[in-house]
Amino acid sequence: MTYSLKENERIDDLQRCGYKIIQDPGKFCFGMDAVLLAGFAKAEASDCVLDLGTGTGIIPLLMEARYHCAQLTGLEIQPESADMAARSVALNGLSDRIRIVTGDIKEADSLFASASFDCVTCNPPYMIGNHGMKNPNAPKAVARHELLCTLEDVVRQTARLLKPGGHFFLVHRPFRLAEIMVTLTNYKLEPKRMQLVYPYVDREPNMVLLEAVRGGRSRMTVEKPLIVYREKGVYMPEIYDIYGY
Repeated sequence: MTYSLKENERIDDLQRCGYKIIQDPGKFCFGMDAVLLAGFAKAEASDCVLDLGTGTGIIPLLMEARYHCAQLTGLEIQPESADMAARSVALNGLSDRIRIVTGDIKEADSLFASASFDCVTCNPPYMIGNHGMKNPNAPKAVARHELLCTLEDVVRQTARLLKPGGHFFLVHRPFRLAEIMVTLTNYKLEPKRMQLVYPYVDREPNMVLLEAVRGGRSRMTVEKPLIVYREKGVYMPEIYDIYGY
């Protein structure tokens, strides 16, 4: 597949392996949560990885840059975003390693074989209801609000698609942490590792990174907090490392 830019699109440098990504600022651009999830996730070079709700393909690109996984797949329901992701894959010459599939997370088990992935990643919609939503049909609304899938949809499909002992990596909001833990354990995805992300050292956390294992034993490690900013506009050293600066 060749790539080309459409109206209002731009090419951004990912600071990893020379990779770049095509984005449209008027529709949706990846955020820090996706970058932190890719930094938190772990994979082997032999792994097959699935990213649910891949948007413009940022997480498969970053995971390939970090781990050079055997096969990465991004599933995205919005055709425009999926097309942008596929063109970014072509732009980086990665069409033999990264596949973008247009489809619904709720139907993922009909698109892929059961227990066929070593790792699943997901940066899902965080918000319930219509809080802060202006246009329910806009790409940003679909990415941020549970309009087309719920947390349980994501977890249910992950449990079906992960191999036994496979790893699930998720970024979400701390205010839903109790619900997340219950939902994971209901589907035999045992929480194994957690890290809270704080915008500043004296603020409440605004993100949580989680790793769960299909059929894992009940024991979880809570990693040291990840602080984003030393001061306004200045990242902490750990953040610069994750971004690759």
